[in-house]
Amino acid sequence: MARTALVTGGAGFIGSALVRRLVKEGWRVANIDKLTYAGDLRNLAEVEGSANHKLIQADVADAHAVAAAFNEHRPELVFHLAAESHVDRSIDGPRAFIDTNVVGAYVMLDAARAYLGAGGPADFRFVHVSTDEVYGSLGAKGLFTETTAYAPNSPYAASKAAADHLARAWHQTFKLPVMISNCSNNYGPYQNAEKLIPTVIGCALLGKPIPVYGDGRQVRDWLYVEDHVDALLAVARRGAAGEKYNIGGHNEVANIDLVKTVCRELDARRPKSSGGYADQIAFVTDRPGHDRRYAIDATKAMREIGWSPKETFATGIARTVDWYCANEAYWREAAGAAKRLGLADAKPKG
Repeated sequence: MARTALVTGGAGFIGSALVRRLVKEGWRVANIDKLTYAGDLRNLAEVEGSANHKLIQADVADAHAVAAAFNEHRPELVFHLAAESHVDRSIDGPRAFIDTNVVGAYVMLDAARAYLGAGGPADFRFVHVSTDEVYGSLGAKGLFTETTAYAPNSPYAASKAAADHLARAWHQTFKLPVMISNCSNNYGPYQNAEKLIPTVIGCALLGKPIPVYGDGRQVRDWLYVEDHVDALLAVARRGAAGEKYNIGGHNEVANIDLVKTVCRELDARRPKSSGGYADQIAFVTDRPGHDRRYAIDATKAMREIGWSPKETFATGIARTVDWYCANEAYWREAAGAAKRLGLADAKPKG
């Protein structure tokens, strides 16, 4: 008999990749998604009509809807991914991030506690999916470890830090079998057009300026989305309750170098009649509180749950650009209309 997983945010970028994988592996999946701007039903086309996938359009902060999902579907496993995740939007409108990321996490954790208390499965596990942004900003050297002190600098990061603390407290106080994962920047197919790599691809191919914040020297560790899915499954299967695991791609890249790499990939696939896509790069005013560098030490995940990324940045970015070039209808409308704080309203520097 197939086992059941409850996934929140399963119409989003990372969540839908996880849903597609779980269904492919034979799981029954109950998928809670509010279907805001970040959720896209096209991400679920592969599982549409599958008897093993049930989409529940609901808010994770709605305690009644969440409790009903637990009681109806009786999951053995929960992956909580639903979150407002765009840093720029959190600067412009923090309230939604508190409602979804903090209140939603509380509702999910407490619903899981009630479910177990009423006779839920003995092997139940809850994976709370978070971000490396809770740790704040690194200097030129060093890596985030699982014991790095939290120092969130954006409303988004602060909301995720609060959720992490709730998850830990529900384990410590109520013995809920929770594991926390903190991942670096994800990329790959089906990513929302507001994120950096889809923005670069969309602006480049639409002939628009490619905006780069500040001097472009902010460094991020890039993780291919399917590698992240592998990690989440490894956490669920082999992680220890109450533990946290940093998930990173071992691919530190400065933003400006990433943008230039994407431009070179596009030059090779869709050459312009003159010049290259890098000619469209436009430096814009930096966003407030922009962290300088993130870098993940994923040693614990590699050692304790047997996970390591398969994709290098070179192979992952090539696969990503191939997908966006082959699926132009997916991003074209959103890329043309996207508005981002510090981007759409920023003035070119110089």
